Order: sequence, then structure tokens, then C-alpha cells
Amino acid sequence: MAGKRQASRLRIDADIMRAARSQLTEVGATGLSLREIAREVGMVSSAVYRYVDSRDALLTRLIIEAYDALGGNVERASADHADSTDLDRWTAACLATRSWAVENPHEYLLLYGSPVPGYAAPSDTVDPGVRPTLALARIVGDAAAADRLQPPNVASPTEPLDDEVARMIEYVDIDITAAHAAAFLIAWTQMFGLVSFELTNQTRGIVDSHQQFFEFAVRATGTAIGLR
Repeated sequence: MAGKRQASRLRIDADIMRAARSQLTEVGATGLSLREIAREVGMVSSAVYRYVDSRDALLTRLIIEAYDALGGNVERASADHADSTDLDRWTAACLATRSWAVENPHEYLLLYGSPVPGYAAPSDTVDPGVRPTLALARIVGDAAAADRLQPPNVASPTEPLDDEVARMIEYVDIDITAAHAAAFLIAWTQMFGLVSFELTNQTRGIVDSHQQFFEFAVRATGTAIGLR
């Protein structure tokens, strides 16, 4: 009997998450409503609170789910190209970021778009949130460990950026120079900027071949880091 109750609970929980993702697509994160989700899954509005504590708790679950999906996508691409050149492995991992974002634009914008008014992400979103970044950093770290990392094409940062770049090195936990870390920071932020510009149509009338331009750009930034 307990097994049936647990199975029923898991099914209802999955229905709630499907309805939440549907709402995210239709009305965005700011329009997310537990009342509407309850209606969609055939529950009275009070019953949904047996599964989700609040709208913010549901947002947190959606965020963690999305980060894990994106992180897993990038990690698999990196692993699948472990025997490729460092630059090809970097490019594949970056392309995996873009492909997930293009297939899941609303989830991507939940992560990297405008903040949701009144919502503050709790600390349990941090570990899932760093998965894509750490997957990319490991590619650079592996190249450095194997003595394949070439000199970057950026200068070593000076004050006050040197402290910030030192934090980046500590954060990703790889043994690279400050100049390499600065180049990685540029490449990392530019990659997400390219994806965000594409999804929000900021490059309309300029870029039509988005995937080709994206690949061209991430290969350029990967080369700037010192990947070959």
C-alpha cells in the first residue's frame, strides 16, 4: 500500500513539474502560478502545497532541473570528445551549451535572463549552476596538466582585476596562469552572451547563420585561451 502511495505521489509530482514547465513556456517565470498549475493537473489549489511549498520553491526546482540538464549536456559533450584535440573538445562543449539553449529557450532564459522580481535563488542552486562552467574549465585544466596549453593572447591582468582572476582560478580549481584564467573568463562570458543575444533576437539583420557564427566565435576564444 505504501508503495502505491509513493508511486502516486511521484506521478503527481511529475505532473506538477510538467505543468510548471508548460507555464514557463507560456507565461514566463514571472507569471508562474501554483493555482493555475493545480487547475491543469486537476487538483484543488490547496492540495498542490502538499508537493510544493511555494512559488519560489517551485522556481528553485525548475532552476536546479535546468542547470542539471544543461550541465549534463556539456559534460557529455566534453567526455565524448576526450580523445579529440583540446580546441575541438572545447568547441564541442560550447556547441552543446548552445544546442541545449536553442532547444530549451525558456529554461535557458530562466537561468541567464532577467531576474524574477521578488525571487532570490537559494544556495542549493549553486552546485548545479556551476556544472557547465566547471565542465569547460576542466578542458582547459586538462590541457594545462598535459602541458599542451599554449600562451594566451591576453596580458596578465593588473589591479584590481588580478584579485578577481585569482578568485576565478580558485573557483574552477585548475592550475593555470592568471593570463590563461583571464582569457577563460572572457571566453566563458562571451559564449553565454552569444547564446543570449541569439535567443533574444539581438543579432537580427546581422547574423543569420547562428550556429556557424557561434562555432567560429568559440573556436576563436578557445584559441585565445591557448587551446590548440
